[in-house]
Amino acid sequence: MYDRILLPTDGSAGMERVIDHGVDLASIHDATLHALYVVDTASLTDLPLESSWEGVRSALEREGETALEAVERRAGEDVDVRTTVLEGSPGRDIVEFAVDEDCDLIVMGTHGRAGVDRWILGSVAERVVRNSTVPVLTVHVG
Repeated sequence: MYDRILLPTDGSAGMERVIDHGVDLASIHDATLHALYVVDTASLTDLPLESSWEGVRSALEREGETALEAVERRAGEDVDVRTTVLEGSPGRDIVEFAVDEDCDLIVMGTHGRAGVDRWILGSVAERVVRNSTVPVLTVHVG
C-alpha cells in the first residue's frame, strides 16, 4: 500500500512518537522512509542586519541533521531511511517534496493547538493537510 513515506521533523520534544509511527508503517509495508527537515528561512527575515546569516544557517542545518539522525537511530537497520535538509517554507516545501518524491503518505506531528493559538501561531501540519494531494497522518505531539 505504501512504498514511500514522508516523515517531516522539526526535532522538537515529542517527535519520538511521530517517528515511531512512521518507522512502524515503513517496516510493515517495506517502504522507504523519507525524513525531511526544512530550515524555515521565512522566519529569519526579521533578523537584524548585523546578524551573521551564515552562522544562523549553519546552526539551523546542524539542528536539522541532529533531528534526521534521530529518525535514523529509531529506524535502525530494518527500514530504508533517506534524509534531506531543505531551506524554505516548511508548509509549502513538505507538500512539494511529497509530490516530487512520489510519496504515498505523509506522517507528521501536530501540537493540537486550537482557537487563537492556532490562528496566531499558524500550524505547519494544518497547512500541509489543507494543501497536500498526498494523504496525511497526523500524530499528536504531547
